Amino acid sequence: MTRLVAVLLAAGLVAVWAFLAAACAGVLARMDGATYPAAVTRAAAAFAAVLTLSAVVAGVLSQLL
Repeated sequence: MTRLVAVLLAAGLVAVWAFLAAACAGVLARMDGATYPAAVTRAAAAFAAVLTLSAVVAGVLSQLL
């Protein structure tokens, strides 16, 4: 039960960090003069990159531990 809670909390934390990175990327793109669709595209790319990176790190850590 405790392991399940830890995994769920970690997944939630990763999702929050991915959302924050996406929001920052979108705001910075918009401040740079990008159109709204371009800013949303950059935000989506940042969101996907953070989730992909966290999945890779989790895979490596699971192999090591």
